[in-house]
Amino acid sequence: MLQVARLAPTLLHEAADRVADYLRSQFNSDGGVRDRSGASDLYYTVFGLEGLAALQVGIPQDSAVEYLRSFSDGASLDLVHLACLARCWASLPREALGEGDRRGILARLEHFRRADGAYAADVDEEYGTAYHSFLAYGAHQDLGHEFPGSVPLRGFLEGLMTAPGGYANSKAVPVATTPTTAAVMTLQRHLGGVVSESAGPWLLGCVASEGGFLAAPSAPMPDLLSTATALHALAGCEISFEAIREPCLDFVDTLWTGQGFCGTWSDADPDAEYTYYGLLALGHLSL
Repeated sequence: MLQVARLAPTLLHEAADRVADYLRSQFNSDGGVRDRSGASDLYYTVFGLEGLAALQVGIPQDSAVEYLRSFSDGASLDLVHLACLARCWASLPREALGEGDRRGILARLEHFRRADGAYAADVDEEYGTAYHSFLAYGAHQDLGHEFPGSVPLRGFLEGLMTAPGGYANSKAVPVATTPTTAAVMTLQRHLGGVVSESAGPWLLGCVASEGGFLAAPSAPMPDLLSTATALHALAGCEISFEAIREPCLDFVDTLWTGQGFCGTWSDADPDAEYTYYGLLALGHLSL
């Protein structure tokens, strides 16, 4: 994802400097990136660090290290924020993360593994989900550790296929969405699993008439997260989206504020998360 996002400046041109300035402005004094309320949050810090890395400009390394070290081995975190902690450390020199904390994060990740082979949001959840499994897999990669239990996870993901052709997030709610379908396609590709032949056409069927991807066929408007993740999954599976390239470019352009990117037409404020997804989408659309 980062390699592709690095291509975004070929379309942003001089505006790339404004994006970098915006992302720098999102860092608080404690080294974390602010959420919508202004508080530092690991989730948003991922996108701040990744966005600056994609633009190949300097990151506030010293303050970021101090912020991340305040979480130690992540014992107090849910899976989403634990995976974000691992992702943030991957943006910094390897030696910045102590081996004790590295091993602690890896051990903590397995606390979220469920009997169905997938990972859950919290340790008290009975079943896993595609989204949390995607995060857990990425966290193992970020920590330089071979992922355990690929075979049962592949089987779990295959069971999430829905009749229309997309993937659901869990067996409890068998409704396909664009981000989940994109995540399963990407995860199965990395795990060596089988990606359903219907998944790509289902994703392409979620393109809005005005450009951009809908989160689901019934969604009222396209959004940037769905657009970026769908393009990434299609590209990874070598499924052409040439026919929708220009409408998608037009859609992404409508979310540009002059500094960063908003998530949808109903959102007037950019943030680090959607600005990163803007870079990812532009990277794919520049190829």
